[in-house]
Amino acid sequence: MTTTPRTWVVGETVTAAVMNQEIRDQFNSFFGAWTTTWTPGWLAEGGAAPTLGNGTLTGRYLKVGRTVDWVLQLTWGSTSAAGGGGGSENWMFVLPAGPATGFTFRIASFDAFDNSTSLHYSGRGIYNTGNGGVVKTIVSDRADATGIWDSLLPFTWAAGDILYGSGRYEAAS
Repeated sequence: MTTTPRTWVVGETVTAAVMNQEIRDQFNSFFGAWTTTWTPGWLAEGGAAPTLGNGTLTGRYLKVGRTVDWVLQLTWGSTSAAGGGGGSENWMFVLPAGPATGFTFRIASFDAFDNSTSLHYSGRGIYNTGNGGVVKTIVSDRADATGIWDSLLPFTWAAGDILYGSGRYEAAS
């Protein structure tokens, strides 16, 4: 998909190939699979950075105009480490495109799956232009796991545990 519309010239002969490229392909890109991938940066506020080790962190996004829809998945490995210092890490994930200025505290959704107990937790993160293009401060929605998600909340993370995140925002360009 291109983000700059074609400039048409008076008297130009419009071919099927041009129509397919400028109309059909653009239209199909709105409904196709999210093929744009990115590796989200994983940071922690106020301490040592987390390390992925043998875990995986992947992301996909779709950008239509300046609207960005994104998803990420962090699968904890046996050598993954939360960073920080024993809780209160305040994890942050770098967004795929810089956010536009002028908005504050957009909400992102997060889900955590504890592989050893098969328990599921949902939470909310915030991001805004003041965060420098990151989503952070994931807070649990469950009363039995309140607080900012880190190495100890909503559970003690171990190999096979999964964190999912998703959101939508306006990009700077």
